[in-house]
This record gives sequence, structure tokens and C-alpha cells, in this order.
Amino acid sequence: MFFTYLRRELRRRRKAALVVASGLALGIALVIIVSSVSSGMSKAQDKVLESLYGLGTDMTVTKAAAAPGSSSQRPRFEFDAKGDDSKQSSDRVMVQGFQTLSSTTVDKVGKQSGVADAVGGLSLNVLKVDGQFKRGEFKQNGNAGATDQRGPGGGGTTQPQGEVQGGGASFDVNSYSVYGTDVTKQDLGPLTSSKITKGRTFKATETDAEVAVVDASYAKQKKLAVGKTVTVSGTKYKIVGVSTADSGDAAANLYIPLKQAQTLADAKNKVTTVYVKAADSQQIDSVKSAIQKNISGTTVTTSADLADTVSGSLSTASDLATSVGKWLSIAVLVAAFLVAGLLTSSAVSRRVREFGTLKALGWKSGRVTRQVVGEALVNGLMGGVLGIAVGLAGAYVVTAISPTLTAQLGGSGGGGGMAGGPGGMGGPARQAASKSLDIALTAPVSLSTILIAVALAVAGGLIAGAFGGWRASRLRPADALRRVE
Repeated sequence: MFFTYLRRELRRRRKAALVVASGLALGIALVIIVSSVSSGMSKAQDKVLESLYGLGTDMTVTKAAAAPGSSSQRPRFEFDAKGDDSKQSSDRVMVQGFQTLSSTTVDKVGKQSGVADAVGGLSLNVLKVDGQFKRGEFKQNGNAGATDQRGPGGGGTTQPQGEVQGGGASFDVNSYSVYGTDVTKQDLGPLTSSKITKGRTFKATETDAEVAVVDASYAKQKKLAVGKTVTVSGTKYKIVGVSTADSGDAAANLYIPLKQAQTLADAKNKVTTVYVKAADSQQIDSVKSAIQKNISGTTVTTSADLADTVSGSLSTASDLATSVGKWLSIAVLVAAFLVAGLLTSSAVSRRVREFGTLKALGWKSGRVTRQVVGEALVNGLMGGVLGIAVGLAGAYVVTAISPTLTAQLGGSGGGGGMAGGPGGMGGPARQAASKSLDIALTAPVSLSTILIAVALAVAGGLIAGAFGGWRASRLRPADALRRVE
């Protein structure tokens, strides 16, 4: 009897049911869209952090950068201009971004409670100067001949008078980044933010081998390929692989074994960055505190610290989705629930004669209330289905359009960890102040979001049923008679 009466009433009041369901659907759809867009922004931010840190890295340990202008950072180049049209080249290899740490720091960090693994890396910048010297041509002035140039004592030399024409020098200055990687632990650190697209990665046995992996963009720019060689400060490295950044810029233009990088920079047993993986993501703060307490003079930067430096349209849109979007969704849901309740209550008031007659025929108030709640619950489920459909469609449109958001990294976060550039964040060539990434926004809809939508639909139906049930429970058979009169 319950389902028969329910089906008949819903069919008879299709328009009213559609109005209630549509109101609930609007609120539920908005919740799905806002939730999916927020999830997409979270994924976009994760991509930004991964492009800096590398996969699996929870924090980095560095030492503050040396004061600007220190002698260790002042490049000096030596040239010997001999012969006509002399062409020479000189490289200056410098530690990039941070002061160096002893390699023993890696072991100390690895022994801290909560640390699953730690690996060191050396960030370098190479300034390459190519110079061309031209010897000038001497031309004598007219008939001046020679001039006797004697001093007060009568001595001196005789020199022709004239001028040197066409002499001088021209220089071409280029810089590129080199990163010394621990080839025995390649599952942690900046190289994990790229994937090998040609050739191979390093072998664990190539700890001091003259081999290199080159970034795809740099390889294209310099016309490098697997099998060719690249010369860094007089040492030739055979290119064994080409890597492509998963998102944004690569961590470095060139990757070489850590020992080779230490030799080039005259930094034996030194690293600029220790990449740390925590045993449990819930212990990151405690691990950070332990490292700062037990290893003095270091700066520990977590992914959360780095996330605080992200600005640009990604940050703005994320703030809007988190604040405005959340409160807008709540406001629309409250309004939808309230309207559904009022409409259901109003519908019950219009059915006074019907319910009064049913009570006169022996229906208890509880039975009438259950009937009203059942109708409202079905309306809520209908609204949920409609809302989920609209929400999924909205999320699909966002993903199909994939609007581009820009993420910029400032130097304010991480307690100085960003100040020296991404030498400690995964890339020596990418200065924090100028780091910018373009991220395509998607709006993934998770199963949990769908379950929340279903829960909201049921809640909306129950709230509307509560309004209607309360109104129906107050009806008496005499109300039907008065309505008839």
C-alpha cells in the first residue's frame, strides 16, 4: 500500500516534485563542481612541487647561501691572446645557490628518527666564456718616418709613428646548470621529476664515470644526442640518456655522477642539498624538528613550506575555490534544503482534505508522516541523481577546456630554503624569484565526492520530509471537514 500510494502521488504531483528535486540538484551539482575543481587545483600544486622536489621527496636540508660577492663566488677567467684571430674558451664551475654541507650530513640525516631515506646532491652552475682575440694591423702615418725618442741622458729608442687598427676582442658568455646525482639512489631527488625518453639513466656502478644525462630542451638547443659528448671544464662526458621533465622546467640542464660534480667544483665530499623521504607522511613535522635540533646550521624545507610560496593565478583560483566556493556551496545547499522543506510543508497544507480523510478512515498520524517523508525522500534522491549528472557534466567541461593557470614561486617560504634558488629544491638553474610554471587545470571527480552527493540528497529529502511530516502530524479529521465546508 505504501509504495502504491507513493507512486501514485509522485506521478500526480510531478511538477511539484520536479521543483523540489531541481532545487536540491542545484546545490548538489555546485558541491560536486567546487569539490572537483579544488581537487584539480590540489593536483596542479602537487605537480608544481614535484617539478621542484622530485617524486618521493618530503623535505630538503640545505645551508644558507654565502654572502653575495664573496671570493668563492667571484668568477675569474684567464685568457692568453696569442697569434692572429686567437679563439679561446674558459669555464668557471661554481656551486649554485647554497653553501656546501659535508657528505657526512647525509648519513646524519638518514639516521634521524622517522627518516626512511636520504640522498645528497651537488648543484652547480657553469659559466662558459668563448673569446676571440684579433691582432691589429699597424699603419705608419704619412711621411713622418721615424722619430728619435731620447731621454735626458741621450739614450732612447727610435719608433715609427702610426696606429694599430682593427685590434680587440669579442666574448660570448653562456651559462648552464649541472647537477651531481647520487647514481646509487636514483629513486629520490631532482632527477625523479623527469623521465628518461631516450637512451638510459645512470647505472649504479657509474659512481665516478664520465657519463651524463641531458635535459631534452637543452639537448635540442645545443643539438646534443645520446652517444655524443659534452665538455664541462675540459672534461668530456658521454651522453647516455635524454630526460624530459614531467611538468615545468627540468631540474638541471645536465646531470652527472656526484663524484664527478665534486671534482669539477673542487668540492670533494661536499653536497649542497640533502633530499629526505619520511617513513610516514604524518611525521613530517616531527622529522623536520628532529633534523633542525640535531644538525645545527641547516635549513629544513618541507613541501608544505614550499607550497606557501606558490602564487599566481593557481594560488588565486585555489583561494577562491577554498573560501568563496566552499561558502557559496554551503549557502546554496542551506537555501535548497530550506526551500525543499517549505515547499513540502506547503504541499501538505494543500492536501489537508486528503490527509484528514485518510485519518478519518483509520490512518494513524505516524503512517501519514511516513508517507510524506517517503515522498520527500524520493524527491531528494531524484534531486541527487539530477545534481550528480549536472555536476559531472560541469566537471567534464572544466577538464575539456583545461584552463591554464600560472604558478609562480616566491622566495618567502621555507625559512630561506627558497632564497638561493632551486639548487635545494631540485634544480640549480631555476631561481626561485623567477620560477614560473603553466599548469592545465582538470576537475577529477572522486568516488568520495559522489558518495557525499548521495548523502546530501538523502539529507535534503529527510529535511524536507521532516518539514512535511511535522505539518502532516498536526492534521486532524476535523480539518478535512472544515476544508470541505
